[in-house]
Amino acid sequence: MRRRIKAAAIAALTAVVLATGSGASAETGWWVPTSTPSPESEVNATGEPDRGTNADGTVTGYIDAHTHMFMDLGMGGNAVCGSTWSEKGIADALKDCDRHQVSLLENLTNSAAGRGPLDQHDPVGWPTFKDWPSYSSLTHQQMYYKWVERAWRGGQRIMVNDMVSNPGLCPILGVLAGPNKYSCDDMDTVRREIQATYDLQDFIDRQYGGTGKGWYRVVRTPQEARKVVADGKLAVVLGVEVSEPFGCKQVLGAPQCTRADIDKGLDEMKAKGVTSMFLCHKFDNALCGVRYDEETTGLLVNLGQFLTTGTWWNPKTCREGEVPDNTVIGGVLPSQLASLDGVPSVLPIYPKGPHCNPRGLTELGEYALRGMIKRNMIVELDHMSAKAAGRALDILESEAYPGAVSSHDWLAPAYMERLYGLGGFATQYGHGAEEFVQQWRETKPMREKYGVAYGYGTDMNGFGGTAPPPSERAKITYPFTGRDGTRFDRQVTGERTWDYNAEGVSHYGMIPDWIESLRTLAGSEIVEDLAAGSESYLRTWGATTAFAPGQNLARNAIASASSTERNLLTDLRPGLAIDGKTSTRWASRWGQDDAWLQVEFPAVRPVRKVTIEWEDAYARQYRVQTSLDGRTWRDAAVVGTGNGGLDTVTFKPTSTRYVRVQGVERATRYGYSIKELGAFS
Repeated sequence: MRRRIKAAAIAALTAVVLATGSGASAETGWWVPTSTPSPESEVNATGEPDRGTNADGTVTGYIDAHTHMFMDLGMGGNAVCGSTWSEKGIADALKDCDRHQVSLLENLTNSAAGRGPLDQHDPVGWPTFKDWPSYSSLTHQQMYYKWVERAWRGGQRIMVNDMVSNPGLCPILGVLAGPNKYSCDDMDTVRREIQATYDLQDFIDRQYGGTGKGWYRVVRTPQEARKVVADGKLAVVLGVEVSEPFGCKQVLGAPQCTRADIDKGLDEMKAKGVTSMFLCHKFDNALCGVRYDEETTGLLVNLGQFLTTGTWWNPKTCREGEVPDNTVIGGVLPSQLASLDGVPSVLPIYPKGPHCNPRGLTELGEYALRGMIKRNMIVELDHMSAKAAGRALDILESEAYPGAVSSHDWLAPAYMERLYGLGGFATQYGHGAEEFVQQWRETKPMREKYGVAYGYGTDMNGFGGTAPPPSERAKITYPFTGRDGTRFDRQVTGERTWDYNAEGVSHYGMIPDWIESLRTLAGSEIVEDLAAGSESYLRTWGATTAFAPGQNLARNAIASASSTERNLLTDLRPGLAIDGKTSTRWASRWGQDDAWLQVEFPAVRPVRKVTIEWEDAYARQYRVQTSLDGRTWRDAAVVGTGNGGLDTVTFKPTSTRYVRVQGVERATRYGYSIKELGAFS
């Protein structure tokens, strides 16, 4: 989901043309189904999809790194009307929900329609589709499988399908639009949506002659994905974006899950083929704080947090140098919400912005993050508070772990270079064409620095909204020809024909039209950058699955220090800084700026990286030094702006037997205190 969800959307959430008739294609080929349901939507694309690899072995194709193909099965089954597919056919799949003709949910989320809260809309889907789907209607299915097929025919080769729900909004929708069809439990929803993804694959396979023959392929490894893309088909990657993964909510600040729950949950997701996960989403949970939603949207999501956890967001005015989250507001709730039983009418009053969420990555969150590293899974950094994302990046950098992604513009911009430096990948939200092109140009220099291509994260079906009708200069001409030679005309489903120029991206089948609009604005350069996106993503994913933790040479070393703090309550010896536990530490005597901690290896070893996990008493300035004999020292690195936390110091590989952290200036009135010191080849 996206930060710019219309405020009304959150308010509402909480409060025959036959396939064998005139529209059918006479085209034949491996990409054309041999047995098609009748009636069915048209694809309106002609030409063989691009297949094979480039001469250098790379693949080509667009990537959408953030979609919600099965939102109709989330939030109790009442948030999105219409299904992605149905064994009974399109007339059953694309029908409006019961009790939806007068829908507070639809009316408050669809501001462009100009309807009042109790006004009616035309609820009929197939075959007329008078009022939906449209770019402004967020409560109707936009990812019917034939529309996804058109996006694939347009050159998309990877789609990350994030399983999604929200435990705060689900029970309220059960009242407003219910009764609920499904459980509101996040993990029950994830399992249901994963199964639906595999079921859809089977459904499409049957149309193409049997198992493995369809264009929609769920992949579990980057190697599988490369083969699928090389075959010209769509590689579908499974992700998870929920607010309470593994039951890890917090109630009045107390975690409701354990390490055992996290391990069990991660193992289950891995076994089901899940590749990437968000650790938090919308609400502060037991794993991490969230990056706030802004303005009225934030006010309403804050209410959702209160109703599910008993706690409001707790933003503080950012201190100098802190990376900010979005600034939030308190205030009076809309009347539609304030009238509900048990809902407070006034939210807290907050200090002046910019705001920082003081809740970062919790101890359980760090355990979950390291559990994902252990299982070679991709960490989705979007939606983490700046404090949580910063800490997550510290850990990822200390491990040299490349498996990090920002898929829809929710990571603080200040962290983007660190993401790329790890070998991570980022995509832009599926904005309107002009905004997308502007952001593409602004981010291009940094991406070129790290050799990373581009992608989009449409957040389709995720209540973030899709691209509106384009400006005059971004309009396209029908028919048009895509990058690989496929020819497209206006998309037709039943009696309805969609025109991007007048209606924007009304559903997923209009992604090719939107890309043509980008080409109209920015030329072939942006199209080629997007076409290289699948390769960039697969390189990040490949490096993630190939990752093996480096040996920490300090674990087999001997630790010594210039001094040790005397403490009657706890042991603070040097050896406790290399025991593999962050619950123990070494501390120097108070008041010594030139105190040091060092490790001695059994033999000379090459070292290129040192990690330092500081306790509260950290160094503002320090040197990392090496020595072959323990007497003559040289500076491998000098740090002049230390801020505590977890430091990763890299330098040119150096053969050494000793590594020393030499203090220069303390940041506190105490001494220096290090929880863990690591040294790596």
